Amino acid sequence: MAPGLVDLRVRLREPGLEHKATIASETRAAVAGGVTTLCCPPDTDPVLDTAAVAQLIRRRAEAANCSRVVTLGALTQGLKGEQLAELAALKRAHCVGVTNALAPIRNTLVMRRAMEYAASHDLTVFLHAEDPWLRNEGVAHEGVISTRLGLPGIPEAAETVAVGRELMLVEQTGVRAHFCQLSSAHAVQMVARARHDGLPVTADVTAHHLHLTELDVGLFNANCHVRPPLRSERDRDGLIAGLKHHAIDAICSDHQPHDADAKLAPFAETESGISAIETLLPLSLRLHYDWGMPLNEVLACLTITPARILGLAAGTLSVGTAADICVFDPDTYWTVSDSALLSRGKNSPFLGWELRGRVRYTVVAGELVHELTT
Repeated sequence: MAPGLVDLRVRLREPGLEHKATIASETRAAVAGGVTTLCCPPDTDPVLDTAAVAQLIRRRAEAANCSRVVTLGALTQGLKGEQLAELAALKRAHCVGVTNALAPIRNTLVMRRAMEYAASHDLTVFLHAEDPWLRNEGVAHEGVISTRLGLPGIPEAAETVAVGRELMLVEQTGVRAHFCQLSSAHAVQMVARARHDGLPVTADVTAHHLHLTELDVGLFNANCHVRPPLRSERDRDGLIAGLKHHAIDAICSDHQPHDADAKLAPFAETESGISAIETLLPLSLRLHYDWGMPLNEVLACLTITPARILGLAAGTLSVGTAADICVFDPDTYWTVSDSALLSRGKNSPFLGWELRGRVRYTVVAGELVHELTT
């Protein structure tokens, strides 16, 4: 038994992309994966840059009566990177932080002002560090594999250059910042150094970046088209080392359910992202079984630490907190398949994998919301 998992990044596809998934379908998948609290980024349609959209998502999540849903507000209006959003209003609407999601803020002065505004309202800025010019039109890690496959590459520098810029602005503004889904060993080292120097920064990594590399793209496996891209084995090992040495704080799913058509085009033309919320726990448990990371530290990366990053009283079984509980069998093996996944998105690169660890029961606020029947 463990506290309910807290997932830092889950696309629910609603509002705007209900043909892919809905709040009801994906929160049901979340509790099947033991996730009792999840955080929704603002790249919805319409963009979550007003209190009205935040309230809409909250009402629909309450109606679904599965996982608890919290939201991140947009850092700029329409995520265009030009005019700052009304961060004060978003905080009053209970947004737990702000971000520009995957949309870059090219103007460094705009980013500085956004950080200053967020700092003045004690809001955490969630950063996706990626230089848009270096990324260009890339879809895979720049290296031997992308060259052999003829795919436009994304160099490691696209991440490290952006991390460097954001760290300098964090030092300038004093804002509390969180780096989302680091993918390179060098970026982990940069964040670790900044933390050593006293900067108020945290970081997370996705579960799939801990187990897959550029080699898994294979013969254009579109389910391995993710952003940031799967990088080298050296980078993968650097991410795991970052977790072990507490340079990385949390593991998230970065759940992005897609309809089947989104992954049927040639690799470079497919949509990035994987359906990941139901494999978050068993993939994280592999850090214990295969890499020797203490089980309590693995679970902390999925519970109390992401809750603290979001400023929530969750991820713990302490007296007086909500009874959010995940009961799982660490020794049950199961095969990832279309029928085994409750999410409407079946776009997982782990289809056919046998994973160890299965959620049996999930309790949210003292109410049983999931029970494994098979």
